Amino acid sequence: MTAFAANAQTAYYTPSFGDNWSIGLDGGVTTPLARHHAFFGDMRGAFGLHIQKQISPVFAVGVEGSLGVNTSSWGGKTFFDVFENYGVSGRSKTAFDNMYVGAYGSVNLFNLFGGYKTRVFDMELVAGAGWGHNFYNDGAMMPYTPEAQDQNYFATKAGLNFNFNVCENLTIALKPSVSFNMTGTAYEPLDVDQTSCAYNRKHAAFNLMASVNYNFGPGFVTADTKNQAELDALNATLNGLRAELDACLATTAANAANLAALQAELDACKNRAPQVIEKVTDNLQSVRYVFYKVGSSKITADQQPNVEMVASYLKHHKDSKVVVKGYASQDGNLDFNLKLAAARAESVKTMLVNKYGIDAARITAEGCGIGKMFTENDWNRVAICTLED
Repeated sequence: MTAFAANAQTAYYTPSFGDNWSIGLDGGVTTPLARHHAFFGDMRGAFGLHIQKQISPVFAVGVEGSLGVNTSSWGGKTFFDVFENYGVSGRSKTAFDNMYVGAYGSVNLFNLFGGYKTRVFDMELVAGAGWGHNFYNDGAMMPYTPEAQDQNYFATKAGLNFNFNVCENLTIALKPSVSFNMTGTAYEPLDVDQTSCAYNRKHAAFNLMASVNYNFGPGFVTADTKNQAELDALNATLNGLRAELDACLATTAANAANLAALQAELDACKNRAPQVIEKVTDNLQSVRYVFYKVGSSKITADQQPNVEMVASYLKHHKDSKVVVKGYASQDGNLDFNLKLAAARAESVKTMLVNKYGIDAARITAEGCGIGKMFTENDWNRVAICTLED
């Protein structure tokens, strides 16, 4: 468990499904491990093929198949003593007497305990299971049975692979393993000494195979969790964000100062004393009114007769003078209205001088700010002309 935990700390770039496949040719020998069999005397040749997928630096899965070469009879003797009236030999006439097809998984012990890296030599622990099959010649006879038959059985195996990595793509391996017949026969389950050969049966069999493997790669690449270039880029981004934050703080401070100044100006406007507006007595004998449109100091045609009445009075009364006071309504900006009130008074004076020839010295024009004489707010947009004898 410690080895698994340590190996899990290393990150690898994930290869695609088509990466890290290998194919290999196997060749070697197999011999039974039963006590009544000679280890070397009953040894025979075997060969096969396997295809493997390396899932991680530690784990791999694969499929394999192998054939055993027929080199001996049932127990290495004939059965004339049993069937001498028939004259039949007990030797099987097939070229191969057994076959195995199965799947397996492997664990690379060096990568598991020592971490992944390129090595000249490593070891794998292998375990598998599959289908076993024994071939028999239909013309051969077997003791206690009328005729020999092919047999199928469930088989398991376990072993070690000693791998010599010649180069990046070529591996030569020595593969000892032990295989077991897990089924037996229909007549005597797990007791198959009387079959044509007891290889891979009852007491297990020892296999020693040599393998030549071609690896399609590309292997595994360790992820660099301390990429300095990436760290430098992240630090640059962080510094840029800090600079932006400082700029935002400076802008916020400037806005706060501007807001304070505006608040002070607003407070000053609120505390300003109201302008005293002189109340004018509505005396039709001495007062005339000139009304204006919103935001304008222009005397419209309908208001000109009022100016003409003032001019006529001044012409007939040579010692009289006139005081023209301009007003604005409460609508709009105060500073603008103050200027507008003065402009309205000046517009009356200008018309009296230019159009009616009244001496400017007899005319006093002044802006008087916001007018509140009339309850109707529109009427306070006015110039009031007061005649003085």
